[in-house]
Formats: sequence, structure tokens, C-alpha cells
Amino acid sequence: MSVRSDSRRQTSGWLVMSAYGLVSAVLQLVWLTYAPITTAAASHYGVSEGAIGWLANVFPLLYVVLALPAGIVLDRWFRPTLGVGAALVAVGAGLRLFDDYAFVLAGHLVVAVAQPLVLNAISKLADGYLPERQRPAGIAAAAAANLVGMLAALTLGAAMGADGLRSLLLIDFGAALVAGGALWLGLRGRAPREIDTPARVSAGALRALFADRRTRSLGGLVFVGFGVFIALTTWLEPLLKPAGVSTAAAGTLLAVLVLSGIVGSVVLPAPVVHRGLERPVLGATLLITAVGCAALAVAPGVVVATVVVIVVGFPLLAALPIVLDTTERVVGAAGGSTGAAFIYLLGNAGGLVIAVGVEQLLERPGWAFALLALVVVVGFASLPGLGKRANKRGAGV
Repeated sequence: MSVRSDSRRQTSGWLVMSAYGLVSAVLQLVWLTYAPITTAAASHYGVSEGAIGWLANVFPLLYVVLALPAGIVLDRWFRPTLGVGAALVAVGAGLRLFDDYAFVLAGHLVVAVAQPLVLNAISKLADGYLPERQRPAGIAAAAAANLVGMLAALTLGAAMGADGLRSLLLIDFGAALVAGGALWLGLRGRAPREIDTPARVSAGALRALFADRRTRSLGGLVFVGFGVFIALTTWLEPLLKPAGVSTAAAGTLLAVLVLSGIVGSVVLPAPVVHRGLERPVLGATLLITAVGCAALAVAPGVVVATVVVIVVGFPLLAALPIVLDTTERVVGAAGGSTGAAFIYLLGNAGGLVIAVGVEQLLERPGWAFALLALVVVVGFASLPGLGKRANKRGAGV
């Protein structure tokens, strides 16, 4: 194979990963559309704030239910399933253009079904379209696109407000059409590596996924890390309010947390994976996060919170692509989508459990932050189970 042909294939592979990243970002745009304007949106549709909250809550709930089935279907029929997921994102975003809460809820349910079909594809797509040394960077870039979508949703919603809701929904729908169309075009070409060979994931393989010490340890780390992140994004504003932090300042802190995570996701995963530093870096991430939560428990306030969200966000959100790459090496490329499903399932489950726990302590913010620190400390128990690095892809569980 010529150098020019190799270069064309690499460029084509990165174009497909870029289109995939756009679809992932649009998913986050749809998920968090109403988060910055919950009260105004409730008034607009004539429903309660709780009903608007459920537009976001259906995503992690359906993900926990659909994660593994979606991963199995992706490993069996990869490209058609991913294409359907991208199409469903556009359909769901389009349903929201009907100015009625029932249609908006239906649209969010459709996109929530699409979410595992899209997000679970991240590892296998990188494995099929990128050279081995570039796969960690590809996974990191796609994971960072999720965070960019979250940041865009928070900033666009706050900037356009309820008066700009119609325009906001049109922007989301247009982005979904463009991103989905680009991904469909990219998937039409032949992948550099075999990616469409049907992989039958047996019940025994699924049991092995849960039984294997390495995947169980990776799942435990994501349960804690992603769970703490979701709890912080959900409850940071009411937890800091007693310390005199305004709603606007809390929103800025959340944006800084995500922005720091975007930088970390771009900078950190590739060198960590290439140097085999996954376990020490994940351990350092747990330590930094525990100390940050403890600091907020002792001295909440704008200054301390600003330092914490910057220092904690950088490694915490970068840990997800590191874990996804490690999982793909452990389970093998053929089961890569099911492995990613396993990781995302436990991350979303952690978010639900930890966020509910923190909700019970909203009247005692210090105790809530202390609980988060304690949860992170418990996560250290998962580190020894990582064992030796899985150097070869496709080793399987």
C-alpha cells in the first residue's frame, strides 16, 4: 500500500470520526436544551418544572435499560445500526418543532433511544477507521465532542432564553440533519478494517464482561467518576447557594467545569494510553476529585469552587476516553460496542444513584460534598483490579 493511499485512508477515517463527533454533540444539545431555561420552558408549555426536568431525566433512565441491547445490536450490524441512531436523532429533534409538550417529550424519548446506538459505537468506530496509534486520540476527540455539545447547550440556552426557544430548536434540528447526513455519507465507504463482520455476543460473553476483574474494575471507576460528575452538574447551584454563590455564578462554574474537561479530554488520553500510564493517572484523578470535593465541604465559595472545577474537571472528564480505550483492548474489537455499552451503563447508573443520594442532603451542603468525597475514596478499591495493561486489542475477556 502506498504512502499516499495510507494518507487518504487516515484522512477519510478522521472525517468519519469528525461526523460521528458532530452527531454525539447534537445528542447533548437535545438532552440539555431546556436545562438553562427550565422555569421559562415550563411556563411556555403550561407544565410543571418537574415535567421539564423529565425531558432530561429520560436519557440516563433509558440508557440504563437499553445500553447492553444496543451494544449487542451494534456488534452484530454495526454501520446500519449507527446510521439508524443518527437518523433517530434528527427525527427526535424535528418532533420538538411542534409547539406542544407531548411532541417535545416524544422527541426526547426518540433521541434517548438513539443515544446508546450512537454513544456505544465510539470504540468500535475508532478501531475500524483509524490506525492503532491514532485510536486513543480518536476516542478522546469523540468524547470531547460530547462535552462541547453540553457546553453549547448550556451557553446557547442561557444566551437565547425562552424568547429564542423556537430559534434554538431550529438550530438543533438543522445541526442534527447536517451531522446525521455527514455520518451517513462517511459510513457508505468501506472501512479500512473489517467492521461489518457480524459479531454474535453470547450470554456467556456478557456474563464474562461482568465477571472479569478488569472490566468490573473499569466499570467501578466509571460508576464513581461519572456519577460524581453528574451529581455536581445536577446539584452544584443549590449546594453553593447557601455560601452566597448566585445562580449565574453557578452556571458559569458548570461551564468552566465542562470546558476544563474538554481541554483534558483533548490533551490527556493519547499520551497516557501510549505510555501505559492508565492506572496511575486514574488513581491521581480519584485523589484530585476527592480533595476537591472535600475542599468544597470545608470552604464553599466562588474562589474555592472556581479552583476546584478547573482542577477536577481536567482529569475527571478525560478519564472516560481512557477507560473506553482500555475496555476496548480488554474485550476486543469484535465486542467493542458491547464493552462501551457496559461502561456507559455503569456511568449512567452511578449518576442516578449518587445524584439521588446527594439530593437527600441538599439542606446540608457540607455533608453533601463530604459524601461525594467519600464515594470517590471508595473508588480506590477498583484500582488494583485493573492488573497488567492489556497490550493487544482483541484479547477478549
